[in-house]
Amino acid sequence: MKDLKILAGKLQERLEKPLPGLEAQLLMATKKRLKFPFMTAVPSRAKPSGVLILLYPFKEDIFFILMRRPDYTGVHSGQISLPGGKAEKNDRDIIETALREAHEEVGILPSEVSIIGLLTPLYIPPSNYIVTPVVAWADHRPEFSGDPREVDEILEISFTDFVDDRNVLKKRIKLFMGISANFPCFFIGGNIIWGATAMMLSEFRVILKEVI
Repeated sequence: MKDLKILAGKLQERLEKPLPGLEAQLLMATKKRLKFPFMTAVPSRAKPSGVLILLYPFKEDIFFILMRRPDYTGVHSGQISLPGGKAEKNDRDIIETALREAHEEVGILPSEVSIIGLLTPLYIPPSNYIVTPVVAWADHRPEFSGDPREVDEILEISFTDFVDDRNVLKKRIKLFMGISANFPCFFIGGNIIWGATAMMLSEFRVILKEVI
């Protein structure tokens, strides 16, 4: 597991086969997602978006990063997400979208990244985005630099913590407009990772456990 190059090869081979998809994503879904099928249906006008799961060696383990959004008046205020964003007309594909956005948000250089493959796209109703997670790796820890307009904090997540079943639980989370409810989440380093980000990471975690 500690040899990232070997792991990247195993992941690439696995991602070329049928993916666990929605079933794995729904392991970390809210009750609203589970109750209403339309929450997973993709409208024809959904906006394409790409996010990056970048694996890199650090502290004798393998890590990837998440980022905390700044506080603002909106539904995603202060939430933890993968670096990424919506596609622009000049992007050649969703991989270029994810790499461009990750460079703009947290300073990852596309030239230092090797692509492994794609996970299952996930539709996010509140923003009307259809988000494709791009899995990639680097042979060293990148020099991260968060854009203060979009990133309040960069969080480094180790595989050791990510695959630990004790870090998968339900927590009471305060939502927009002061509403709170219990949601499935990853609770790592005191950080609550839930919602669409947790759903995308859930599929990645299922795949990861198959190959390690």
